[in-house]
Amino acid sequence: MIFDLSKTNSIANIFMAELRDENIQKDTMRFRKNLERLGEFFAWEISRNLPYNDSQTQTPLGIAKTKALDSQPVLATILRAGLPMQQGMLNIFDRADAAFVTAYRKSNPAGTIEIHVDYISSPDLTGRVLVMVDPMLATGLSMVLCCKELMAKYKIKELHIVAAIASAEGVRHVRANLPHAKLWLGAIDDEMTVKSYIVPGLGDAGDLAYGTKI
Repeated sequence: MIFDLSKTNSIANIFMAELRDENIQKDTMRFRKNLERLGEFFAWEISRNLPYNDSQTQTPLGIAKTKALDSQPVLATILRAGLPMQQGMLNIFDRADAAFVTAYRKSNPAGTIEIHVDYISSPDLTGRVLVMVDPMLATGLSMVLCCKELMAKYKIKELHIVAAIASAEGVRHVRANLPHAKLWLGAIDDEMTVKSYIVPGLGDAGDLAYGTKI
């Protein structure tokens, strides 16, 4: 399943447009805030697809029939660019657990790219819904490797992948290697540069959110 935000009209598309705008990007606080807003939006959409139980809530005047989540998801992100979107999702799933993964690229002399997972901090994911968040899904290599590292350790119930912008190639790679994952995307762009930047994309989300890295 692929949810493509750009195919529907909503205020969230304004957040997407501002994220891409090279002038608005100069306001790093607004850039982070727009990523956070997107995280909230996707959390809302994902919440509509999760199982609920009938519940009752005591009000000052009686008992109301309500709904309760069957279980809380675990919200994971690939550091550092994914932090604002993850925070947005935590604003909605405010009782959810969080997980963190660090990964880095290493270029080989032949021109190929290897992805290495350096660190994982996660609660027990056995039997739980995992939501993996990263603003940019470019080649899809990092996303697939990080998800597979977690899935090798835990038998998760369901996998959701959230990205602000994905490349068509990245989507194909994820679908080929994580066929049961549900994708929640702000937009799908057709091209990438030789350095695996999505075109038109928005640039380096981590640098735009937190400053240029060395």
